[in-house]
Amino acid sequence: MGRLIAVANQKGGVGKTTTAVNLAASLAASEQKTLIIDCDPQGNATSGLGIKLDPEAPTLYQVLIGQCPAEEALHDTAIGPLKLIASNVNLFGAEVELAAQPQRESILARSIAGLARQFDYLFLDCPPSLGLLTLNALTAAHRVLIPLQCEYYALEGLTQLLHTIARVRRSLNPRLGLEGILLTMYDKRNNLSRQVAEDVRAHFDKLVYKTVIPRNVRLSEAPSHGKPAILYDIKSSGAQAYLNLAREVMSGRGRVSQEGEETA
Repeated sequence: MGRLIAVANQKGGVGKTTTAVNLAASLAASEQKTLIIDCDPQGNATSGLGIKLDPEAPTLYQVLIGQCPAEEALHDTAIGPLKLIASNVNLFGAEVELAAQPQRESILARSIAGLARQFDYLFLDCPPSLGLLTLNALTAAHRVLIPLQCEYYALEGLTQLLHTIARVRRSLNPRLGLEGILLTMYDKRNNLSRQVAEDVRAHFDKLVYKTVIPRNVRLSEAPSHGKPAILYDIKSSGAQAYLNLAREVMSGRGRVSQEGEETA
């Protein structure tokens, strides 16, 4: 079974999609069979991988409402081992349409169950909310990776997210654990960035990845070119950081059980 990781934080602009795309691309570059499932109706992971959808192309929306098996919704990317289940604005309607369905929180889990045997890593790129789409992702996932920006309000909302993870574990998905907390948008020249990083590490200790994602122009530019950073500029500090994170993830250092449970 592959490792199914939800990349989640209800705050926007913290680097969720950047992390999902670039971590997945870095793992795929290491010959790991990897899948991104774009669970955000904004479709940023889809566009960030350069996928231009044909109007008739299947997306996660069709998968969730039962019009298309997940296996038939896979899109190729510029990196051979990396596949994508795409998203677009149609997914906005899914929360309304799924609301009346029985066991609505586990529709995604049931829809993608067969894919876990085909990939080494599966990433669920969640929208910036704790709505039904994110709840479905948490119910389907084995672990949660939380990007946390090195800014003043970094910890705002994190407690709520950890409580949500704990509730999902108790009522819907007992295997759900915390993969790790990833510090993003770090500026070593900024005292506030350093202070936030120190505070997060002091509070969460080993749950925080050693790798820190810097503020990096090339990393920010890459999505506008439809490329992950390793294809846009592999020598950039952002690309190198995600390659380091991929090595850390492959080492199996994610804290999936006791530590994650205690923190949440």
